[in-house]
Amino acid sequence: MTRVQFYHNTPDRLALTCELAAKAHEGGRKVAIRVADGAHARRLDQHLWTAEPLSFIPHVLIDSPLAAETPIVIGLADSHVSWPHADLLFNLADDVPPHFDRFRTVIEIVGRNEADKLPARARWQHYKAHGAPLKAFDAESRSAL
Repeated sequence: MTRVQFYHNTPDRLALTCELAAKAHEGGRKVAIRVADGAHARRLDQHLWTAEPLSFIPHVLIDSPLAAETPIVIGLADSHVSWPHADLLFNLADDVPPHFDRFRTVIEIVGRNEADKLPARARWQHYKAHGAPLKAFDAESRSAL
């Protein structure tokens, strides 16, 4: 059963995604990151390159020939993505990822504004209706809600 974790009250969604993805990679996990569109993908790509000045967070876009062998893959919500692995999915889009139940864990990063919160509530209800075990965290205090 896919577990779903929501990180609410996030001041910077990209920064938290990069931090958690880097930690997951350090722990040997494979990461898929689903973003809303190409502009978000470019910003995330840039953020992953510059997040830690002396570290390397290996990542590629889903259409790269290296996607299957790269631990962190970025894909667009508006395309029919065939993820090369099914360990950990970060969802930064407003909708529920198709076939989310293929993944071991789904991470939802939710910002502070209502434009982020409203679709996140709908996603929570969707996951709940599908019986997924849910956990919520306050991203700023790093505590369970």
